[in-house]
Amino acid sequence: MSPILVRPVREQLEHDRLIRLLQTKLRRKFEAAINPGNEQNAPVGTGPTAIYPDLVLLSLERGRRLQGVIEVETGESVNHLEALAQWTHLGKLRTEFHLYVPAGMVDVARRLSEDNQIVVNEIWSYHSMGDQVRFTLVHKSRDVPPARRPAAAPKPAAPKPAAPKPVVAPKPVATARAVKKPARPAPPRKTAKPKAKTKKPVRAQKRK
Repeated sequence: MSPILVRPVREQLEHDRLIRLLQTKLRRKFEAAINPGNEQNAPVGTGPTAIYPDLVLLSLERGRRLQGVIEVETGESVNHLEALAQWTHLGKLRTEFHLYVPAGMVDVARRLSEDNQIVVNEIWSYHSMGDQVRFTLVHKSRDVPPARRPAAAPKPAAPKPAAPKPVVAPKPVATARAVKKPARPAPPRKTAKPKAKTKKPVRAQKRK
């Protein structure tokens, strides 16, 4: 339970109205359970160590994993005692912690979280304009809760050195001197002329 045991009635009504407004606003992204006033509807943790933030944000998936917690403070509850009793425990949860404070208490909330080393992922300011309430993000921490910290990407393997390409000797470029003149064709061989046949002398026939 918050150290602010008794809030002024008007301030408590405004506090609970803000919780319900945030529940409606975040309904599209989360399943938002609320703990207005002294109600303990949605705990974070079990047993005697359970905590009851003003809003508990769960995923819309079947597993309903815890996505974040929200604490809404009024002007009276932004103080050192509240920071030690509530913010310190919410900042140690393995999820995001968002803090909503009146517009005039932003610097005080930031200083309290820094002095007490409380991890607040987001600080929002709010101010009322009649029946409407305007919320403004005034601080966003770069620290990521351990449960939501992305796994380190494996280092890419060093590329294997490419096999050296065989060195091809450049082809010699023919120069004017290096070009050989085509050899002259050999003269045709002289073939021997066939000898003329000699006629045998005709013997005179013997006279009878």
